[in-house]
Amino acid sequence: MVSVLPSTLDLNLLRVLVQIYHDRKVSLAAEHLGLSQPAVSGALKKLRVITGDKLFIPTARGMRPTPLADLIAPALARSLGDIGEALAARVSFDPGTSRRRFTIAMTDIGEFHFLPRLMEALRDEAPGIAVATVRPTAVDLRFEMEQGKVDLALGDLPGLSIDIHRRTLFRQRYVCLFRRGHPMETSGAPLDTYLASEHAVVLSLGTGHGRVDGLIDATVPARKVSLRLPHFVALADVLQSSEFVATVPEVFALRSARYFDLSYRSHPVALPVIEISQFWHTTMHGDPANRWLRGLIDRLFRDSIVVGHVPPSGTSNAGNSP
Repeated sequence: MVSVLPSTLDLNLLRVLVQIYHDRKVSLAAEHLGLSQPAVSGALKKLRVITGDKLFIPTARGMRPTPLADLIAPALARSLGDIGEALAARVSFDPGTSRRRFTIAMTDIGEFHFLPRLMEALRDEAPGIAVATVRPTAVDLRFEMEQGKVDLALGDLPGLSIDIHRRTLFRQRYVCLFRRGHPMETSGAPLDTYLASEHAVVLSLGTGHGRVDGLIDATVPARKVSLRLPHFVALADVLQSSEFVATVPEVFALRSARYFDLSYRSHPVALPVIEISQFWHTTMHGDPANRWLRGLIDRLFRDSIVVGHVPPSGTSNAGNSP
């Protein structure tokens, strides 16, 4: 390996090589590294120039490593692991005695889903730890994360990419939410009923939710939007006493059906599945406290929502528990 790689090689390039070797896909490696796909492709191009070897060959089953990649990638993975452990060992972290305060960026809908279980777990495992939340759109989030003022961000946050790591927690769909007994509940022509209904729209700008209205308007004729809200916190109360229909993530519909007299059903417009992830800045990647918090959130929430949980068309889901 010494004869192939120069001693001054950027360690970030080596991380890219190891991640592609592990994932066998550039796109998946980019997600796990918290980088854009073009950035990973560019790093691979540099590595090919440095080594004089293709390293990975595109195939129908993904990127097949060359003999050189098979030779050096496992050794590099061990070396990078040793470096990470050495750096992390400089500071110890005991959650049982820590008095640290973590700041987590999330939307109000994220607070509904994450905070009850997270705070319960902290009470049992780390009673001295405190949590503060901030809105992703209320601060320069990437800068605040780079400065260590925001420890983690949770949600669907497409604007975070450069120097940011990402780990997907769960995937979910958008559904239609409305009061129990609304025509949408039993309609045999849900798209027609949807278009004939009045709508309440949440404008969650700067998050993945903000893209949904544009997708709907590009797909179907203009809806009658009677109410626009900047957040989700009052939406369930409004729907309970109105004829409005709202497009919401499934996790919010589950909660609303449980605590309010509401129903929901599959959305009649084809909308993309969204990924709810945790994000952290590369400067905090090796921080023991941050690593502990990420591990706790991963344990509590990974795969906590199952895509396709929504009932079939025409089936009420009022009162169901998550």
